[in-house]
Amino acid sequence: MILYGIATCDTCRKALKAIRAAGREVTFRDVRAEPLSAEEWRGLLDVFGEGLVNRASTTWRGLSEEARGADAADLLRQAPALMKRPVIRDGDSFAIGWKSDAQFLVPK
Repeated sequence: MILYGIATCDTCRKALKAIRAAGREVTFRDVRAEPLSAEEWRGLLDVFGEGLVNRASTTWRGLSEEARGADAADLLRQAPALMKRPVIRDGDSFAIGWKSDAQFLVPK
């Protein structure tokens, strides 16, 4: 299992803690400290589409209109904090965020 996120993100830390507390092995990948390749971003975009970009974030609001029109993969490579997070990969299963649809990955 891999959890993609940012180390300073409270939601990422909460998800990581819950997954580990459930006894699951999980690798944390800080997309800011260890940037994803263009292929990795494209793979996540293939799964989540434009929904991978958090258009409600402070980072998004700070972008110019011109920058907002850029390709999602380019935006995410330049500003990884734009990624909705956490993104969790468990084999071929993916989840985004830490709501009930993602928490199925943690056994009760």
